[in-house]
Amino acid sequence: MRSFFLSDEELGKKDDDHNTKPFPNNGGVRPSKWNPAARVPPRRSLKRIALVLLVAAGVYLFFKNIPVLGPHQGMRRPNYVYPDSSSTLHKRPSNGEPARIVTNSHVSNTPERTYNGPVKFHDLAASLHAIAGTRGGSMVNRNILFAASSLKSAATLLPIACQMAAELKNYVHFALLSRSDIDVEELRSVNGIDDSCQIIFHDARPDYALVSTEDRMENAVFRSLYHINTYMHPQAIMIDGSDEEEGFFARAVRQHVKGTRTTLVELPLKSAKSLEWMSRLDSASLRLWDKNHIDILIQATPGASGGLIRLLRSLSAADYTSSSVPHLTIDLPHDVDPPTKQFLETFTWPPSHVYNPTNARYLSLRHRIPHQRLTEEESSARFLESFWPAQPEHSHILVLSPQVEVSPNFFHYLKYSLLEYRYSTMAAFQLWDRRLFGISLEQPLRQLNGESFSPPTLKNPDSENPAGEEMSTPFLWQAPTSNAVLFLGEKWMELHDFVSRSLEAKEGLETVPELLSEKMIGKHHPSWLEHALRLCRVRGYWLLYPGQDTARNLATVHNELSRLPEEYAGEERSKSLLTDGASDEEIDNVRQKLRLESEITLAPRVSLLESLSNDGNLRPIGDLPILTWDGRTTDLDVSNSLAAAYESEFKEKVGSCDVEAPEELIRVREKLSAQDLFCATV
Repeated sequence: MRSFFLSDEELGKKDDDHNTKPFPNNGGVRPSKWNPAARVPPRRSLKRIALVLLVAAGVYLFFKNIPVLGPHQGMRRPNYVYPDSSSTLHKRPSNGEPARIVTNSHVSNTPERTYNGPVKFHDLAASLHAIAGTRGGSMVNRNILFAASSLKSAATLLPIACQMAAELKNYVHFALLSRSDIDVEELRSVNGIDDSCQIIFHDARPDYALVSTEDRMENAVFRSLYHINTYMHPQAIMIDGSDEEEGFFARAVRQHVKGTRTTLVELPLKSAKSLEWMSRLDSASLRLWDKNHIDILIQATPGASGGLIRLLRSLSAADYTSSSVPHLTIDLPHDVDPPTKQFLETFTWPPSHVYNPTNARYLSLRHRIPHQRLTEEESSARFLESFWPAQPEHSHILVLSPQVEVSPNFFHYLKYSLLEYRYSTMAAFQLWDRRLFGISLEQPLRQLNGESFSPPTLKNPDSENPAGEEMSTPFLWQAPTSNAVLFLGEKWMELHDFVSRSLEAKEGLETVPELLSEKMIGKHHPSWLEHALRLCRVRGYWLLYPGQDTARNLATVHNELSRLPEEYAGEERSKSLLTDGASDEEIDNVRQKLRLESEITLAPRVSLLESLSNDGNLRPIGDLPILTWDGRTTDLDVSNSLAAAYESEFKEKVGSCDVEAPEELIRVREKLSAQDLFCATV
């Protein structure tokens, strides 16, 4: 043992000492001949061989256990290998006994759920170590987690997860946190999940799940989600929100999302079809699923009780499973019709079919005190004051006219469009939110001044006609509408500031400029829309309008009971459009007006994706036609030029700004403000 630890130099000195030692048989001289073959190999060679073998084994094990990430781990999906089902480490016997043998005498072989020992996850580490390619260590990524404890809930979630994975926008994970001892491969097979479904499965079940107490299972779910969050940081967690799910699972998930502030999406019962569009969203949109809120604002007009009642009934029949209950505000005039009073006495909001465990009332009625007719300025200020977003980036307002009737799917379309065009990764990258003013539910048949309007169309790529068949398409129009439109909270706050400064500038000017006095919008629209049009023109904002095929499944505007806004109610319309002895030209003009009074009727109810073109995917804003405020087709460069020219004119004539001032003296544009347009106001 001593020689094993000696150096080469010490070993050489020891051999010399042996050579000079006298031998008694030959007079003290060492024999000159000896057999080298009989010499034992030095022990230092054995040591080196052992070290080489040890290093080789370590290198082999290191390379064998490295996760396969691929050449571009930021772009490709992870190469996930399922654990070997034949291994005793991952196999779960059908009798429900734990896979590992332990010597705890207090563990019973009976199915009673009494075990409350330490929690271990034998199958979770392998799958979590294999997802490094999803960049789960980053707080912002593309990971979406579906989780279930009940096998019925798993059967509900797996088809939605497969649809989302097929879109190739997210890394879709599925975690099983169940008592069941079903094998993961069997779970896939039973639910028709083959290799074409790009889902990454995680077996997050603890040991002894079958005999564990409720508290232990709840603790296990909470701890497994903690480990999953460490390796994955999912942007949203999808679970079954119906009664099919286990109680311990739901409690633990809700505790987890409170601690991590992860978005939780609880899918209602039988919502797989109605929320099918959810699978088309990316992780950036889904992360804000429950962060946005939409309020509804209705400005009632005198004598329009029939239209208002029809609108409220259609709102009550709509589907709101995609979001929290919207708050409804009805702005009533001074004189309220008796039918309206009677209907509002029994009207409840939210409707009875909407889940409302607190029985809270989300309805506000505002009644005007002054009896005299309001001016345009007073009416505009009163209506805009009806809403103020608490969080400009996440609070939005849906304005509805009493002439409108909405479809059951209208709220799904708003949520889908809002998440895609305002919060998606593409929207943030291409700055769509900077130009988007609102999202309309109707496709107008007339321009703002009442003239005829022809919506743009696109060539149908599936048409067999070589010349191409035209099809309806969504489009961007600089003209706002007051019938059925969702205004973004940020733009609504900017409109507030714009109207306030415009009214102040109008009082301070000796002569009101034509930009403020000229009416570009007909009196069948309320007066506040004139201010919205000016803001859109000066900023170059657009509104998103649906194609005709989609609009039929969202909303329609009824003109047979239309009434003028209250500020224009004193201006009587002609009782007869045609008079005796009318000329041919007058007859043609009346016929044209009557034709324009036609409306888009609501189609029978279909799913939202079936009503959308482009296979249910929303077209990118950059691919949509652009129209000027007066209905002319244009492009982005011309639209920017027109906005710059109108802004310069507005600043000079209304804002009293020196357009030729040095650049350092020009006011910088501020978010949520129109201060840069008005130089004479503070």
